[in-house]
Amino acid sequence: MNTIDKISAAYRNTAEEARQELNKVQQKIYRIGTLRLLLFVAGAAGIIYFRSESWGILAGIALVTLLPFLSLMKYHNRLFHRKDYLEKKMEINEQELAALDYDTSSFDDGEAYVDPAHLYTYDLDVFGPHSLFQYINRTCTQPGKHRLALWLGKHLERKEEIIRRQEAVGELAPELKFRQRFRILGLLYKGKAADETELCHWAESPCIFRSRKLLRLLPVLVAGTNLICLALAMTGMLPASICGIIWTCFVIAGFGFTGKVTKMQALYGKKLQILSTYAALLHLMEKQPAQAALLKEIKQQIGGEKRKASHSISRLNKLMDELDQRNNVFMYVILNGLFFWELRQIMRIEAWKEQYAAELPGWLDAIGQMDALNSLATFAYNHPDYIYPSILQTEANAGVEGDVETQAGTKVNAKADSATCQSNPLPSPFRLRAEALGHPLMNRDRCVHNDINMAKRPFFIIITGANMAGKSTYLRTVGINYLLGCIGAPVCARQMEICPARLVTSLRTSDSLNDNESYFFAELKRLKLIIDKLQAGEELFIILDEILKGTNSMDKQKGSFALIKQFMTLQANGIIATHDLLLGTLIDLFPDDIRNYRFEADITDNELTFSYRLRPGVAQNMNACFLMKKMGIAVAD
Repeated sequence: MNTIDKISAAYRNTAEEARQELNKVQQKIYRIGTLRLLLFVAGAAGIIYFRSESWGILAGIALVTLLPFLSLMKYHNRLFHRKDYLEKKMEINEQELAALDYDTSSFDDGEAYVDPAHLYTYDLDVFGPHSLFQYINRTCTQPGKHRLALWLGKHLERKEEIIRRQEAVGELAPELKFRQRFRILGLLYKGKAADETELCHWAESPCIFRSRKLLRLLPVLVAGTNLICLALAMTGMLPASICGIIWTCFVIAGFGFTGKVTKMQALYGKKLQILSTYAALLHLMEKQPAQAALLKEIKQQIGGEKRKASHSISRLNKLMDELDQRNNVFMYVILNGLFFWELRQIMRIEAWKEQYAAELPGWLDAIGQMDALNSLATFAYNHPDYIYPSILQTEANAGVEGDVETQAGTKVNAKADSATCQSNPLPSPFRLRAEALGHPLMNRDRCVHNDINMAKRPFFIIITGANMAGKSTYLRTVGINYLLGCIGAPVCARQMEICPARLVTSLRTSDSLNDNESYFFAELKRLKLIIDKLQAGEELFIILDEILKGTNSMDKQKGSFALIKQFMTLQANGIIATHDLLLGTLIDLFPDDIRNYRFEADITDNELTFSYRLRPGVAQNMNACFLMKKMGIAVAD
């Protein structure tokens, strides 16, 4: 089994190997550059020295120096590509070394996805600086980044889907070389946020030239006319000057299409350049063996073994490169006059679009899925001590029994527990049980681990405790790991079981000056949203921190009691953290459906200490007055 030290050594060795190869490549670049310069100087000097000699000698000198020069130029370009690849390889391995020490500043933080109104992402710091997204994100394409953000913003709720993703992540996690090559190839092209949309827009746009039958025939007619004229001129039946005039007329007529072709090339030429990167990624995906069902589906989506997407896109890239030859005026004039080459080329591109345009969105989707899966797989690889949670059946009439061995290497209990996941009656059961649960974003050497156990529906855990004792951190720890488990990623725990339900939180409701909305009203809106969802029959896992913070204590207490009672009536599950110790008395009304836990602030030798350990019962010690006295603020006895 891997350890953090072994993983760190793997990244360090890979970065060092890349650095050593890069030094060799840079030396080759210098030597080849020098040799090219010498060949150029030698060729120029030879031509000048023998300028009075015959054209044969001058041509020989040019060939002897020019051909090796052109060959070395191509080799030089390959070396520069290799140099870029190795520099990126060094960079991503150094980034992973930093990430192992919780420095993720080099990764996109997904701030564009921050939404204060979201059901849970804002409260749990899923997006933004120092967020879960930034910690996990290793995407290298825009489709991949959007896909990962979508997964984190809308977790899975079906057991089968979660297990399928667990299997895919588990299979990709040890494939370090594949994942790194995929990321490097994607990062070598800096795509833009609009790339995917614009590519799909191009694919859906109507063809301009091929839609008209006459235009499709023109290149054939022009080529045929030129061929007949040439044959007649060679037999002496037609003056060569007439052939030249006809050819010139065709050249001039060809200019009539130049404006539209130039506009099309300007609009989509650069956008289609990203397809060369995507072709490389697709080719890599096609070569990668797949055992997990989800990975097989992704491979099938890009053409399976027969109709490979990478070949199709490479064909389009070739057509676009050939169209770029129109920038060579000499070639452009000759070829256009012979067979309307420019029009013929643009229609070949439109023919490609007609054949493959419908599949392009699917290819982009497949790239996005693989990119996002690679991010989760890297997260799994970097945390060998994390486990894949067992996903328990949530459907009311599920009758599957036995252990299911997943590709991730975990055994998932498919039998509904008699106390939790019974096949009937409705509502469906709920279970959340974990041992040694820790927050993945907290330093592994300082993170305090706690347990949780919810074995029925409805059920609530009420947590009381002093300020700074660990209540909010515990809520976020449960929420983050619950989210990770429901997107198919490993969790920071020794053991975990989940019956998935929709996660909803209210931890940091804020006021809105723009909407003229108070803090208290914003919180009421969130609670009303939760009640509406429960009344609509949605199964929720609710996490709340300090209910009704914006009102007076008596009103708050009365409202909190009423809210929790309504949650019980609506068959909800969740955790509530509060300073109000009287909420601990709710266990008297619901002895089987509520449990009290606490985080204590211990005062030892006139010093305040925190264990951050979850303990049963209602909190005994508060620390506000103690801290005020320590800071010299007078407090009445």
